[in-house]
Amino acid sequence: MAERSRLFIAGGTVVDATGERRADVIVGPEGTIVAVGEGLAAEAAGADRTLEAGGCIVAPGLVDLHAHLRQPGGEQAETVLTGSRAATLGGFSAVVAMPNTSPSIDSAAMVREVQELGRASLCQVEVAGAITVARAGERLAPMGEMAALGVRLFTDDGKGVQDAGIMRKALQYASDLGVRLAQHCEVDSLAVGGHMHEGEWSSRLGIPGIPAEAEEIMVMRDVALSRLTGAPVHFQHLSTAGSVAIVEAARRSGVRVTAEVAPHHFTLTDESCASYDTRFKVNPPLRPADDVTAVRAALARGTLDAIATDHAPHTADAKDLPFEEAPPGMLGLETALSLALTELDLSPAEALALLSWRPARIAGIDDSHGGPVEAGRPANLCVFDPSAVWTPDSGGGASRSRNTPYVGRRLRGRVRHTLVAGEAVVVDGEVQR
Repeated sequence: MAERSRLFIAGGTVVDATGERRADVIVGPEGTIVAVGEGLAAEAAGADRTLEAGGCIVAPGLVDLHAHLRQPGGEQAETVLTGSRAATLGGFSAVVAMPNTSPSIDSAAMVREVQELGRASLCQVEVAGAITVARAGERLAPMGEMAALGVRLFTDDGKGVQDAGIMRKALQYASDLGVRLAQHCEVDSLAVGGHMHEGEWSSRLGIPGIPAEAEEIMVMRDVALSRLTGAPVHFQHLSTAGSVAIVEAARRSGVRVTAEVAPHHFTLTDESCASYDTRFKVNPPLRPADDVTAVRAALARGTLDAIATDHAPHTADAKDLPFEEAPPGMLGLETALSLALTELDLSPAEALALLSWRPARIAGIDDSHGGPVEAGRPANLCVFDPSAVWTPDSGGGASRSRNTPYVGRRLRGRVRHTLVAGEAVVVDGEVQR
């Protein structure tokens, strides 16, 4: 991080888990919040820089539980540094980097490599470790060694752990270590060969489909394994009404499960694939309108825990392949907050709970991210204008890739400033380094 200054955030409305109030914020050069309250201009007279926040919400920085930063091995699509630039433009002060890199993050050496890359980034980069060696689902990775380096979340993301016995052992081991497993829910034998949701549109388009049951069966299995072992499980990018219902029932019965959804699963349907545009190819696939409605309703009820971007950059050459050959994934870091504010019937505080303090708890970093905006707390902050209207363009923003499906879509709410450990890394919508 660059040398920090004394900053004055003037005229905003602070929104955090404790409520909403009009307040200025003073940030000290040590990277912590010094004061929060109305009429602090005189006290901030010696500030090195004033960040105007009139008409804006000042909130804890956003936390993304699910970002593909591609490094090592996929640097042509994204790096930790370029991904962190996109993250801060989207208001994120911390992201969790997925382990499906090349090679996979399945050892202490690989964790150290990505952590070192993260030290030069613009936001805090938490590393997720793989559950199994090479994410092959056959042998447990050395989770203890990775946990000793600070890894708190483990997942074979991109693949579900197919063997129930291995998943049970992993949960037991994770429970002993005090870490959390996250599961990409997909039964390979049902999903193999599929490229979009199996249903009306896959039949019309002649594209092999993936049934909703491929996701739901693994969600049911891992709810049962969580109950059996007493270990928590976090479900990644849930996409179907059935999955939502299973998770809600499990929570009512006291099973320790949490769940996230990606913005594309509450904003897009499988009909988008009718154009054969590979920007709409994701995994799990876009689902029909009934599933989208169910996901949105669960977010409104507060029975899902987080919105996670599943930011998945790909090169233009990769996405220019035919639909059945192109890799799944789309960009998400710069548009997640705006999509939540535009498309969901939520207050700013409700949206922030899903994007900031609740994912911070799941990631195990709520000591420094997502907490209340108050004196003594680390200054990881997001300042955004909830009324600003903007339209993503084909440039893709700060990411090295351009595979966003939201080009030309009018969005409401845009980040103005982002602070990470007291450093203003985004000011007036521009990355500062």
